[in-house]
Amino acid sequence: MTETTRRDRPRADTEREIRQQARRLLVEQGREAVTLRAIARELGITAPALYRYYDSREDLLRRVIDDICGDLAAELTADLTRVDEHDAIGGVLAACRGFRRWALNHPQEFTLVFASPDDSAHCEVDEATGELMRRPKDQFGRIFLNMAGKLLATHRLLVPDEENVPDELRTDLVAFRSHLLSQIEQEGIQLPEEALNLSVVYTMLQFWVRLYGQVALEVFGRFPFAVSNAEPLFESMLTELFEDIGLTN
Repeated sequence: MTETTRRDRPRADTEREIRQQARRLLVEQGREAVTLRAIARELGITAPALYRYYDSREDLLRRVIDDICGDLAAELTADLTRVDEHDAIGGVLAACRGFRRWALNHPQEFTLVFASPDDSAHCEVDEATGELMRRPKDQFGRIFLNMAGKLLATHRLLVPDEENVPDELRTDLVAFRSHLLSQIEQEGIQLPEEALNLSVVYTMLQFWVRLYGQVALEVFGRFPFAVSNAEPLFESMLTELFEDIGLTN
């Protein structure tokens, strides 16, 4: 297809085609293979022509990340349709298991979204303050926040006393707590502030660290010895995580 013909197409179609090529290169060859020159070669256009659609390689990668997160969110949403809407514990478990399954099936996308350095390419400017705002991986994050909100609204968690929260983390946890309350409220879930105290936020952080750590070790094959089937290890970790906060399914 010539550049002249491409200009006649709707801009959104061309942008989508560029992102599809970028993602194909990512899946087949890894992040470093995703260059404007390589994409232009695949599309039969010049590299400078891509700047009519994306400001830079980083801008393009950010849009690819948005696409990937949208696909992940759709997959998790499909999983949740098979769980009773009143089963908050089952919903969290389904999201955790779906995240692992997706990561194992899409290691390059997982690496780009969840295992790449975060920088200003993943931020937006707050027009009111001029400050950089970290772009949340909205569609994926909303699912986990929705499930967490439902769990907190219906179950009392067994968490450490607040004085056991490390002092060095308190400032960060307070800021994150405000963000969580706002995001959960946007999901239509009303929580009393005490349901999301610093101990609960600290526990949620620990939960994610263990979940992500297990998935990342499995995706990258970084267990200290060969593990032929890591699923039992993953399931036992989930059981322990829920038992630690006083919940069973």
